Amino acid sequence: MNTFLKTAALGILASTAMIAASAPQGQTETPNLKALKGAIKIDGSSTVYPITEAVAEEFNKVAGKVRVTVGISGTGGGFKRFSAGEIDIADASRPIKQAESDAASKSKIEFVELPVAYDGLTIVVNPKNTWCDSLSVDQITKLYSASGGIKTWKDLNPAWPEKAIKVYSPGTDSGTFDYFKEVTVGKEGSIRSDMSVSEDDNVLVRGVSGDEGAIGFFGCAYYFENKDKVKALSVDGGKGPIMPSTATIEDGSYAPFSRPLFIYVNKASAAKPEVIAFIDFYLKNAPTLVNEVGFVKLPETIGSKVAANWARRRLGTQFTSSTGGAVKGSLANVYE
Repeated sequence: MNTFLKTAALGILASTAMIAASAPQGQTETPNLKALKGAIKIDGSSTVYPITEAVAEEFNKVAGKVRVTVGISGTGGGFKRFSAGEIDIADASRPIKQAESDAASKSKIEFVELPVAYDGLTIVVNPKNTWCDSLSVDQITKLYSASGGIKTWKDLNPAWPEKAIKVYSPGTDSGTFDYFKEVTVGKEGSIRSDMSVSEDDNVLVRGVSGDEGAIGFFGCAYYFENKDKVKALSVDGGKGPIMPSTATIEDGSYAPFSRPLFIYVNKASAAKPEVIAFIDFYLKNAPTLVNEVGFVKLPETIGSKVAANWARRRLGTQFTSSTGGAVKGSLANVYE
C-alpha cells in the first residue's frame, strides 16, 4: 500500500473510532456492570416509585457497586429537586409543567423525557360500602369540588345512606393530584379543602380501609396490591361504567383516568456510565417489572420509540406545548 492510501486508511479508522467514542455509550457497547461504581439519586412520584424501586433492586443484583436511592417527595417535589440539580432522575406521574421546564432551563439543566408505563387512577371506597359500585365523572367532580357541597353519600344519590363522606387524596405536590384535578374540576377549578391528604399512597389505603364512609384515589398498583382492603369503583366517562384493568387502561377505555407515567433524566447525568447503564437496564426490564408491581406495560410500538429517543438523547418534553396539560389515555397519537 502506498503512503497516500495508508494515510487515508488510517484516517478512516480514526474517524470511525471518534464516532464510536462520541456516541451514547448505551448504543455502542455493553458495560461491565459489576465494575461500575457511583451513586444515582432519584426522587419524585409515589406512583412511579414501585416501578423505579423494583428496577433499582434488580439493577443492584448486577451492578452492586452502584448505589441507587429512590425518594418519594411527589412529582412536584421531585421536579423541584431535579430543577435544582440535586437528583439525576425524576419520577413523574404527569408530564413536566411549563414552569418546571423553565426552572430547569434557568438552572441550565436539560433533560430526556421517557414514558415507562401506563397507570389507571383508581377510585376506591371501603369494602363495607355496599351501596356504591360506580360513579360518573360528574359525580366524582361534584364530590371533590370545593363548590360541590357534598357532605354525605345521600347528597350524591338520594337512594344512598345519609352517612358522612371522609375524603382522601394524594398531596398537592403529587402528579396524581394534578392529573385528577385537571380532568375533574379543571386547571382553574378548586378542590375541596377538608380532605385528608398524603404523599404516601399507603397512608391513603389505610385511611379508606379504616372508615366505612371513606373514598379516595391513587394509582392502580396500590389498588391491585390492596384488593383485600379497599373496593374499586367503576367509572362512567360517558360510555357506561368501566373498571380499571390492564386491558382498559392500556386501550384508554378506562377514561378519563388512564395515563402514562414518566422518568426524566438530567442530560449531564446521562453522560455518566452508571446512569447510562441504569437507564438501559430500566428500559430493557420495565415491561416485565411494570406488570409485576401492578402497572401496565407500554405497547411495543411505544416502547421502541422510547428506546430510540433515549439512544439519541432526545431533549425536552413532547407534551408541555403540544397538549398543554395532562396526557389522557393512550400515547399512540401524541408520542413520537
